[in-house]
Amino acid sequence: MLRAGHNVLRKKIANQTTVTEFLLLGFSEVWELQILHVVVFLVIYLAALMGNLLIITAIALDRHLHTPMYFFLINLSILDIGSISVTIPKSMANSLMNTRSISYAGCVTQVFFFLFFVGADFFLLTVMAYNRYVAICQPLHYEMVMNRGACVQMAAGAWASGVLYAALHTGNTFAVSFCRGNKVDQFFCEIPQLLKLTCSDSYLTETGVILFSLGLALCCFVFIIVSYVQIISTVLRIPSEQGRHKAFSTCLPHLTVLSLLVCTGSFAYLKPLSSTMSRLDLVVAVFYSVLPQVMNPIIYSMRNKEIKASLWKLTG
Repeated sequence: MLRAGHNVLRKKIANQTTVTEFLLLGFSEVWELQILHVVVFLVIYLAALMGNLLIITAIALDRHLHTPMYFFLINLSILDIGSISVTIPKSMANSLMNTRSISYAGCVTQVFFFLFFVGADFFLLTVMAYNRYVAICQPLHYEMVMNRGACVQMAAGAWASGVLYAALHTGNTFAVSFCRGNKVDQFFCEIPQLLKLTCSDSYLTETGVILFSLGLALCCFVFIIVSYVQIISTVLRIPSEQGRHKAFSTCLPHLTVLSLLVCTGSFAYLKPLSSTMSRLDLVVAVFYSVLPQVMNPIIYSMRNKEIKASLWKLTG
C-alpha cells in the first residue's frame, strides 16, 4: 500500500510538471472558417486601434481639449488599446498558423496584462463618473477639486490598482496545480476556464479572491450609480433643453460602456463552471474583452461635438 501511495504521488507530480503549454479554443477546423475568423478579428482590432489612436492624437494636439475629462479619456484609450492587444493578435496568429498552443509563460503574461488593463479601465471609469459628478453637481468647486495634481493622482491610482488587481489574481491562479489537462475552452487564457483545469481542492483561494474582487467592483458600481442618480436629478433641474442634452450626451455613453463591461464580466466570472464549452461563454467573452474597446472611441467621438471638431481638423 505504501508503494502504491508513492506511485500515485509520483504520477501526480509528473502531471503537474508536464503542463508547459496550454491549448486555446480553435474557432473551427475548416481552413476557410479560420481565415474568416482572422478577417473578422482583424477588422475589429484595426477599428479599435485606429479609433483610440485618433482620440489620443486629437486630444493631444488640440489645446482646447486639455481638460480633466479628456485627460481621463486619453488614459481610457491607452488602456483599451492595451487590453485588446493582449487577446486578439494571439488568437489571429493561431488561426493563421493552424495551431492552438500558447506557452505557460505566455498564458501567465496574457492573464496578468489583460486583468491589469481591464481592472485599471474599470477603476478609471469610476474616476470619470466622479469627474462628471463634480462637473455637473458642483460646478463652482470643479476647478479646485479637479485640479491637475488631483487628476494625475486619480489616474495614477487607477493604473496602480490595475497592477495590484492583476498581480493578486495571476499569482493565485498559477500557484495551483493543473492536473486536468491543458485545454482552455476560450480564445484567450481566461481565469474561469483555467480553474476548470486545476485540482478539486486547490482553486478555493482564487475563488475567494474572485468573490472579493467582485465585491469591490460592486462597491465601485454602486458609487457610480449613486453619482449618476445625483447627476440626473441635477440635470433635470436645468432650465435649458440644450444644457440637459449636453449633460446627458456626456453621461449616457459612459454608463452604456460601463454597464456592458460589468454585466458581461460578472456573468463570465460568476457563472458556475461547466465541463463543456458553450457558445454563450464565447459570446460573453467577446462582449467584455473586445466590444468595449471598440465602442469607447465610437461613442465618445460620435456623441461629442468637441471631439468631432478636433478630429475634423486633424483629418481635414
